[in-house]
Amino acid sequence: MRSLETIEKEWTRKKAVKFDVGDSVDVHVKIIEGDRERIQIFAGVVIAKRHEGLSETFTVRRLVQGEGVERIFPVNSPRVMDIVVKKKGNVRRAKLHYLRDRVGRSTRVVEKLGAMEKEKDQAAAAAAAAAPAEKKSEALKAEKKPEPAAPAK
Repeated sequence: MRSLETIEKEWTRKKAVKFDVGDSVDVHVKIIEGDRERIQIFAGVVIAKRHEGLSETFTVRRLVQGEGVERIFPVNSPRVMDIVVKKKGNVRRAKLHYLRDRVGRSTRVVEKLGAMEKEKDQAAAAAAAAAPAEKKSEALKAEKKPEPAAPAK
């Protein structure tokens, strides 16, 4: 199994997006029509996730003109350009298939209050922690480089 992991590593998404079941997301999908490419956004609620390494998938459900539409997206697909989390959902189940039977306002998922701000603060703190280390390494590189000699007049 180790040989499969090394092969799969080059195909996995480098910058993983953290999202859970119940979150409202915008999935930016690359659509190829003939010789043209465009990005289409599929917005909805994540109702299921399947974790299996390279074949990890998630299901997004939305309502279009009163009809429920679901799409299954591979997380590591090159066609999935970006996943943007709009709202964090407060759910108690791993799969939200019960939303298929519901109509109207009962299909809404309760929002987890303050979750988006908390994640932004954590990301900013992580970036700030990484920044001093980068500045130190840049300062060391600058010290090692000899200064160019001043031109003679």
